[in-house]
This record gives sequence, C-alpha cells and structure tokens, in this order.
Amino acid sequence: MTVLAIPAAAEGEPRFGSELSEDVVRVAVDRSEQLARENRVIPPELQLFRYERAPQCREVAGIWTKGSADGTCPELADLAGAIQQCEDGDTMVLPMWRQARTTPAAAWGPWQQIDAGGCGVDLLPVLTEADFRLLPIPAPTLTLQPDRGWVLINIETIASTDPTPVTLRTELLGYGITVEATPTRWTYDFGDGHTLTTRSPGHPYPDHDVFHEYENPGTTTITLQAEWTGRYQIDGNPTWRDITGTAITTTTSPPFTIEERTSRLVADLCTDKPKPPDC
Repeated sequence: MTVLAIPAAAEGEPRFGSELSEDVVRVAVDRSEQLARENRVIPPELQLFRYERAPQCREVAGIWTKGSADGTCPELADLAGAIQQCEDGDTMVLPMWRQARTTPAAAWGPWQQIDAGGCGVDLLPVLTEADFRLLPIPAPTLTLQPDRGWVLINIETIASTDPTPVTLRTELLGYGITVEATPTRWTYDFGDGHTLTTRSPGHPYPDHDVFHEYENPGTTTITLQAEWTGRYQIDGNPTWRDITGTAITTTTSPPFTIEERTSRLVADLCTDKPKPPDC
C-alpha cells in the first residue's frame, strides 16, 4: 500500500477546490497534468507558466512552502498533513505547483500549489462515451437466409450477425490506449413496419432464433443496428476499465423482393420444352 502525505488545511486556510492567493485555483490532478503537458510544447523562452510536482512543506513559522521534486523538504521544514492511501502497486503523485509570469520578459512569480496530489491512477485519462463513439467501430455483419434476392410471403426470413468483439487502438492525452468493443444488443428493422430487438446474434437454419415472416409482396431492405459496450486499457497499466455508455453502428442489406408463390396441378412437367401452356 502506497502512502502519500498531503497537508491538511488548518482552520481558515484554503482547501482543495477553493481559491488560493494570487487567484490560483486548485484543480483535479488529471487536469493539472494536462496543463503541464500542454505547456511543454511551448518553447521555454516563451512560456508564461512552469509546472513541477513537489511536496508541500511546513516551516517552523507555520508557512507552507514548496519542497523539492525528489519529495524532500528544506531544512527545518516538515511534511505534514493527513495520510492518503493508494492501491497496491500504484504510485504516489506529489502536489502540482505552478510558477507564472505576465510576459516572456518578466520575472517569474512565486510558486503556487494548484492541486493536492494523489495516486498515480488519478493521472490516467478517462475514455468517455463521446470518445468511444468517435472510434471506427465496424458496422455489424448481416447474414440473411435465404440470400437470393427474393423471399416468400409467410416463410421465415432468417437473420444473424457476428457477435465477436473487436480491438481498436487510439490515443488520448498522449497515452496509447487499447479498446475492446463488444456488440451486446441488436435491433432489426425489417422494412415493413416490424422491428425486433434482441440480445441474441441469431443463428443459421435449423437453429435459427431471429427471423421474420413477411405478409405482403413488395421490395424492401433490412437494417441492422448494433449497440456496443466497451472497455479500455492504458499502455503501461494492466487494469481494464469499463467505458460508461454505448456506441451504435448500422448496416443495411441490399434490396430484395417479397414474392407470393402458389401451387397448382399441371398435366406435364413445367421443365419441358416447349413449356406446357398450363404452367
């Protein structure tokens, strides 16, 4: 269990989330880390901010000061505060400090603390539902039986799809991320006013459990909408995290005709040539 010492605000002192001196506001650990990353792409001579993670130290006079990046405090100053526990295997994250100047030619101001620190997991980005829906999740496959360009009235038209999860790669806030998307629910629009929502991917004949019987002749298509759930893993971290929300993909079959066939007795074979007149 990793233990992180963070200062506890005394009565009258600013607490996490409230304004500090010189209008510096404490933000979440992941937000301050993002600000620091964005600042690093600016040439040092043009930067208006500098960021560094270091402990908060209490001097004998009761003044809070910035420690060193190695986690130590100046002589005659001590780490103080409450104890925060991190999960086994997680790493300690020191508070973030920021130094500002008004112009690239101005002198640097004092260091100000902008977050309270935490655990390493707090630095990891969150893949949101919006991020998930932007990924190139493939449209679901749609298999029909029979698949010959026409089907018969009052005869089962069988549908099925592929439930296999897909693996995708993306990047978020500089982190490489592996995403596993799994289709979990399917909605069929049979094009005649009838729909079906199911958690079964369907199966081919004779084990079919997703099908539809058309009642009238015509031409139509079948549209299949798949709902996907997902989980993701950030490079360098073994934990898989569930994505809150779902993504939707859609595919539509080629047009086909719905036909009505009747049977009757004939005197000869309809395969004869020339074809008998009663065929």
